[in-house]
Amino acid sequence: MAMAIPDRPAAPNCRAATAARRRFLEFFPEGFADENYERWERHYKWAAHCRWREALAPATYRALLAAGDHAEIARRALRVESKTNLLFSFEKMALRDAVRSPAGARAFSEGLDAWLHGRGPTGTRFRRWAAVVAALPRHQTRVNTWPIVTVFGFLARPDRHLYLKPRVTQTAAAAYGYDFRYRPVPNWDTYASLLDFADTVRADLADLGPRASGLGPRASGLGT
Repeated sequence: MAMAIPDRPAAPNCRAATAARRRFLEFFPEGFADENYERWERHYKWAAHCRWREALAPATYRALLAAGDHAEIARRALRVESKTNLLFSFEKMALRDAVRSPAGARAFSEGLDAWLHGRGPTGTRFRRWAAVVAALPRHQTRVNTWPIVTVFGFLARPDRHLYLKPRVTQTAAAAYGYDFRYRPVPNWDTYASLLDFADTVRADLADLGPRASGLGPRASGLGT
C-alpha cells in the first residue's frame, strides 16, 4: 500500500485552499492514486468516456453525419450519457424529448459536432453550442441547463472539457476561496471561469499525482 501524502499547503498564504486540500486528503490519503478515489470518482467517468469513444469516435461521428443519420448520433450520445448519473432524471427526459424530432436530432448532432470537432476559438464554439441547446425543442422541462450543455464535451474530451453542476461547483469554489463567475444561463464567461478554477486546483495539487492523460484534475468532473 502506498504511503499517505504529506499534508502541505495547497497554495502560499491561502487558508481556504489549504483547508480544501486537507479535506481531500482525509477522504483520499493517497491522492489521485487512492483506491477510493478511483472507485468513487474516476472509474465510472472513465468508463463512460471509453463508451463514447467506441460509439462516437470522430471518424464514426463524421461518417454518420455525412450519411445524414442525425437520429443515430443523438441516440448514441444519449445512450452513453444514460449510463451515468451526471444528469438529473428531468434533464434526461427533456433531452430525449428535444432530439425526438428530425429537426431536433439534426440541430443537436450538427451543433455537437461543431463544439467537439470544429475549428476556431473555444469561446466561439461554446457560445454557438450553448445557443444550439437553448434552441432545441422544449416540451415540458427546459433543456438549456449547465449539466446538459457541458456533459457531452466532458464525455467526449475529458482532457479539454469540464462538466458543470452549478450548486456543488459554487460550493466548492467558495470553500476553495476561488471567485467563480457563475451565471445561471450557460455562457462562455462562466465556463471559462470553471476551466480556470480547474487549472488552479490542478496546479495546487500537482504533487498528489494527477494523471496527465485520462481524467486528471481538469477532467475529473469538478462539480459532480
